[in-house]
Amino acid sequence: MELFENIRLKMGNSTFSKKLIKSKRKVNFPGIGQTKKIGIVWDASKTGDFASLSKFHQKMHERNIDLKIFCYYPGKELPDQYTAIGFLSCMKRNELNFFYIPASTESDVFINTKFDVLIDINFDRLFPLKYITALSAASFKVGLYNSEIDSSIFDLMMEIKKPVQVENYLTQVIHYLEMINSGSTITVANQ
Repeated sequence: MELFENIRLKMGNSTFSKKLIKSKRKVNFPGIGQTKKIGIVWDASKTGDFASLSKFHQKMHERNIDLKIFCYYPGKELPDQYTAIGFLSCMKRNELNFFYIPASTESDVFINTKFDVLIDINFDRLFPLKYITALSAASFKVGLYNSEIDSSIFDLMMEIKKPVQVENYLTQVIHYLEMINSGSTITVANQ
């Protein structure tokens, strides 16, 4: 069974690679003071992180920044704490196609939303979330440094001691974004 799943995942990665090569976006980050929309991609199997994300949502709301979280939950039923929350969209395993590629309207909407900043909280590198992050139309993408991943997906990578605590990670991301005051625009073609 595992061999069959690996073949399906390999085919999904092949499709993903072809789409990534064709994608282009402009990298632009004018500074956190000008940021109006932040997107977060999150592995929702880490239910203990939800309190930190809710707290972060409140902090961004106080700064008049619209925050949207897109998560992947591998189970069939969402935990009650993830339902009926306006800033959270959750994708379950049955919303992936045969090759583990997100196949929901919500995932397409999230990918095509032009967030000022996209923050990746996919520390276990789950393929469906990697797909969302890499193909996102976000102007600036932040992720955790990992020597095993393709760094071309991110515009800023954070190196934090393990185990990574989501609240600390988000605090560090905002700290470093506050240090950036550039309004430069760069066209990036993923190749």
